[in-house]
Amino acid sequence: MTDDRPPLWERLDRPAAAPRQTLTLDRIGETAVRVADAEGLDAITMRRLATELGVAPMAPYRHIANKDELLEVMADRVYGELAVTERDGWRETLREHALRTRALFHAHPWLTELPASVSPLSPNRLAAAERALAALDGLGLDADTMMAVHRSVVFYTTGATSSELAFERFMNRQNLDTPAHVRSALAPQMTYLMGTGRYPTYRRYMHTATRKDDTDWQFETGLDAVLDGIEARFGL
Repeated sequence: MTDDRPPLWERLDRPAAAPRQTLTLDRIGETAVRVADAEGLDAITMRRLATELGVAPMAPYRHIANKDELLEVMADRVYGELAVTERDGWRETLREHALRTRALFHAHPWLTELPASVSPLSPNRLAAAERALAALDGLGLDADTMMAVHRSVVFYTTGATSSELAFERFMNRQNLDTPAHVRSALAPQMTYLMGTGRYPTYRRYMHTATRKDDTDWQFETGLDAVLDGIEARFGL
């Protein structure tokens, strides 16, 4: 059955047609985020949500059309936590934006697992992009280049943090509580692969690297490399 209602955020911007109800979109979003933070996205169903809210199974549908809209509300809610303080200069603003986004993903790991069917457009997500783009405005970059620069930082941040969280999920599923335990568990495979002689540079990394488990240093080093590249490429 086709839902002929206007888009979610257009509906929410309209004045309420009735007195405020006990079940609100804010309460729905807060409850769903709490469940997802504790149990992951697989735990989010409309029936589970109704149970947590203590309402009839169909009650949430008065506010949201389907699960994708629910996930959109959840994502927008947590992006509201992404309060980036305006810094002195584009580089420090984008750097802080990246660091806070990474922290947000670690606080709400399910953000990196949202299905492609969930719209990326919402008030708080656009507000985050607006802050980053505003930091680049007035530097002589055209609109396309500003967006490309912004996306380069966003894509690095999302990709790097998604890899960190995927590794954490692997550890959890294998009941391994430290990276050292992971290396121990994978030692037979690693020993064989390194013994083939096909990966001499990786072997040198394995034997000489001292920051294998320092994910903060790894992330910030890569981030600074991205920002250095942007600065050099565009003379900012």
